Amino acid sequence: MAVIKLAFVTQFPIDINKPLGGVEAVSVNLVRSLSTYQNLDIHVITLCPEVSKSTKAYWNNVLVHRLPKPVGSELLNAITKSKKLISDYLSKLKPDLIHAHDTYGIMVQDVHIPKVFTVHGFIYGDTLLAGGKFKWLRSKLWEYVEKKSWSKQPNIISISPYVRERVSSVSPAIIYDIDNPISNTFFSVKRQEIPNTIFTSAVICPRKNSLQLVKAVNLLIKMGYDIQLRVAGSIGDKDYAQSQLDWIQQHKLEDNVKFLGRISTQQVMQELSTASIYALTSLEENSPMGIEEAMAVGVPVITSNRCGMPYMVKNSETGYLINPFDEKNIADKIKIILDNKKSKLDMESKSRLIATESYHSEKVAERTYFVYEEINKALINESNLKRL
Repeated sequence: MAVIKLAFVTQFPIDINKPLGGVEAVSVNLVRSLSTYQNLDIHVITLCPEVSKSTKAYWNNVLVHRLPKPVGSELLNAITKSKKLISDYLSKLKPDLIHAHDTYGIMVQDVHIPKVFTVHGFIYGDTLLAGGKFKWLRSKLWEYVEKKSWSKQPNIISISPYVRERVSSVSPAIIYDIDNPISNTFFSVKRQEIPNTIFTSAVICPRKNSLQLVKAVNLLIKMGYDIQLRVAGSIGDKDYAQSQLDWIQQHKLEDNVKFLGRISTQQVMQELSTASIYALTSLEENSPMGIEEAMAVGVPVITSNRCGMPYMVKNSETGYLINPFDEKNIADKIKIILDNKKSKLDMESKSRLIATESYHSEKVAERTYFVYEEINKALINESNLKRL
């Protein structure tokens, strides 16, 4: 089979072991597994604030191209400076196929090269839940730009039925359903549970809603449970982080809540190995990596009953869905898991089975490679028809 020169256009971390956010983690995991396909010549293209001029370096038999990231508005740059930079670079690279992720899909929408776009999130939805001035206006602008991009895409990968529902209403694209991949090392983590330990991994900001989880922990402590809540994630909103710290101090929870900051993939695995429960009380998510990783390790999940999360967690089978605005509901569901050892073991077993089938990076790479083949076959057929 002919070699396919693939431009994998995405966010890609400087430190492979410490990706910032889900898109970077997905990109590392997927590229690592795709690199085993002999007929793929993979070039990762990424905008990088850490470089002042374009650089190229090999990682895992993949050539990573880092371009200086323009300063200023992410939205404005996605349709102006960043778009031109990426488009010009691709025109010189001349790939056979582009696989774009997140905002990079906006940047490549007008490039006349066969492409597929993985939609990771809805920035317009996230913007409404963020701080800052004119968030309603910024959300509307993002919504216009994002939906216009979807309408121009010939092929889209949907990471969740929640994504498919929103995208299919405005896009004529062929939509492929493929879950996000996680690092295969999560599947070999040995459980060494420390009772009553809750782990969460999320940027500290209003959208992730971690204060509500802290309030649920406070209720559990009042019931007599010696809970340890361990929170991994960088600070995305200083005011929100401070209000959370203030609440913890007011309720004397300093000994029960530990902030870990941004941690490595290896550290996440260590946290999951000892956790009784993984909790994510976000207000807006599509397909959170943290839930996938917890399921691969076999940790029961408590998560919100909205957006993409209900498609991931089977209520009462692999965890529980909760109302993210109701700390009592969150506490009650945590209590059920902590009090029922047999149910917890059943959840552990079922979670691992689902995760192995859906989130293992080699299986996700296989499904993604099938998409590349389908696009390639369609182009060959089209070319043959033109010759007739």
